[in-house]
Amino acid sequence: MQPIPMTAKGAEMLRNELNELKSVKRPQIIQAIADAREHGDLKENAEYHAAREQQGFCEGRIQDIEAKLSNAQIIDVTKMTNNGKVIFGATVTLLNLDTDKETRYRIVGDDEADIKNNLISVNSPIARGLIGKSQDDVVNIQTPAGAVEYEIVEVEYL
Repeated sequence: MQPIPMTAKGAEMLRNELNELKSVKRPQIIQAIADAREHGDLKENAEYHAAREQQGFCEGRIQDIEAKLSNAQIIDVTKMTNNGKVIFGATVTLLNLDTDKETRYRIVGDDEADIKNNLISVNSPIARGLIGKSQDDVVNIQTPAGAVEYEIVEVEYL
């Protein structure tokens, strides 16, 4: 399996979720199954079936997170020298040359991406168009609405 790029913060978030699933969620589900078993006949016991389904989801997520963390390539840009190049983990301020609107994105791994918080996946069209470019470059990015021209105003390694 090939390495999964991840920021240090993203890896920490996954570790926290894994810890929560193992130490809080899993015991709650086990207790719910035990409580439901006490109700008798399991064939028509909705609580039992719901708890078993939850258990399946929980165990699947635990395996998913463990696999991602074992293959994680953790990249901490704060320890790198900022040479103005857009790399994984960088925070980039863009100026849309058509609308004069500034936007700020941080390029992160797939699991960390959250457009509402301006965290974009390294595999997104915007990130792919920015990686390797430098501050003050003008780039054309293909978006669903068509090509958009951006100027890279600032590149930060936060």
